[in-house]
This record gives sequence, C-alpha cells and structure tokens, in this order.
Amino acid sequence: MRRHEIDAKHLEDLLLQVQRGQMEVREAVERLRILPYEDMGFAKIDHHRALRNGFPEVVYAPGKSPEQLAHIAQRIVETSSRVLITRAGPEAYARVREALPDARYSELARAIVVNRGEKKAPPVSGVLIAAAGTADLPVAEEAAVTAELMGNEVERIWDVGIAGVHRLLEHLPNLRKARVIVGVAGMEGALPSLIGGLVSVPVIAVPTSVGYGASLQGLAALLAMLNACSPGIAVVNIDNGFGAGYLAGMINLSAAGASRE
Repeated sequence: MRRHEIDAKHLEDLLLQVQRGQMEVREAVERLRILPYEDMGFAKIDHHRALRNGFPEVVYAPGKSPEQLAHIAQRIVETSSRVLITRAGPEAYARVREALPDARYSELARAIVVNRGEKKAPPVSGVLIAAAGTADLPVAEEAAVTAELMGNEVERIWDVGIAGVHRLLEHLPNLRKARVIVGVAGMEGALPSLIGGLVSVPVIAVPTSVGYGASLQGLAALLAMLNACSPGIAVVNIDNGFGAGYLAGMINLSAAGASRE
C-alpha cells in the first residue's frame, strides 16, 4: 500500500488537490478512510494523532508480542514518516526490522525508531539532557531519542550528579544556552533542584528507580523532586524518559516557533 502521511500540511494539500481537480474524490475518501483510528482487533491505531498533536501515536512495547509490534509499526508507517516503540527488547526489534528494514534500535534506550522525515528540516537546537549517573542513562537516552525524533537537536551531559558538583558546573554555559533542560536522577534526586537554581529555563525532572533500599525504587527521588525548592521545575513519573523527552521537545519547538508536523 502506498504511504499517505496524515498531518495538517498533508491534509491541506490533499484537499487542495481535490479542489483543483487533480485528485478524484473517491481517492481522497480512501486516504481519509482510516481516520480517526484503525481497528486491528488487538489494537486500535490512532492515525489521527499526528493531525491533532503534531506527532504520531507512540507504541509501548511491554505486554505486546514481537509480531503485534511489527504489525502495528507497519500500519503506522503507512500514514506517518515516524514510528517510535518504547521499552522494546532485541527480539521485538528483530521482528520489526523484518517488516521495516530501515528501523533502527537504541539498545541503551530500548527504543525502536523509524524516521523517514529526517531531511524535511534541520533539527531545532535547545534541548539539553543531564543524567546524574551512568545507571540513569537508559532513562536519559529514552528522553533524548524521543526529543530527537520530534525534530529537536539534543545535547547530552552524562554523569554530572551532585556527588561531584564541579562536573556539572563545568557545563554551566551550555545549561544557560538551552531552552529546556531534562534532569534525570535516582538516589536522592537532587540534580534537577541544583540545575533549577542555576538557569532561567524550564527544567523537567525525571526520577529513576536507581538506588539502594530506602530509595524505594525511585519513590524517594520522586518525592524529593516534587518538593524541590528551585522554581521552574516540573516532574514526570519514575523512569518516564519518554514523557520527559516529549515534553521537552514540545517546549523547545514551541519556543523556537517551529512546527512539529
């Protein structure tokens, strides 16, 4: 099946083609047939989401078989230039790649990505992601992969936790140039508070489940971030790198006046 991307620009182009007599009404109806969603039996794909939100539906891999993920990815890519599957293992990637040979896999982020729109426009700089420790990198990289797929250029600063605060301060000029910062930390979750006291841009705090017993699988870091003294900090759920990367991407693109479509 030929792929027809569904976003605001392509929808406008489609309607203009009908208006000019360059496309039959029947063909336009067929392209719009799957709006607002497509029922696959085991999943209902929201093809309308890119039109509403500027980014296609993202697939959460746990609980889905590799075959289901491959089928879902195939259907999404027929109406979108981008596919993102989060928390996926190598077996799922192998099956998706059989169906979509241009799929790429980030082992660190556990993310499967298809990006056929890379040449549309240069990425928009302004997102910086800071990870407190090496153990926090899977969550931090998930945030980075998500923001990049949305069309953002991401700067990564790894292993800058407060146990060695001079490591973070070395990057202060970069922190102050960013439009939005994602701070990823486990243990006591103090990194976003420190960053928030140094910059005048939004900081998105991501608690991770890294830490010893009393960290309670990230609950201690989550509560610390929710009680942060520094202003301008928003907090996402434990280990939710995707949510942080998506929010950072939206903020950066909006601040830059760029389109997400």
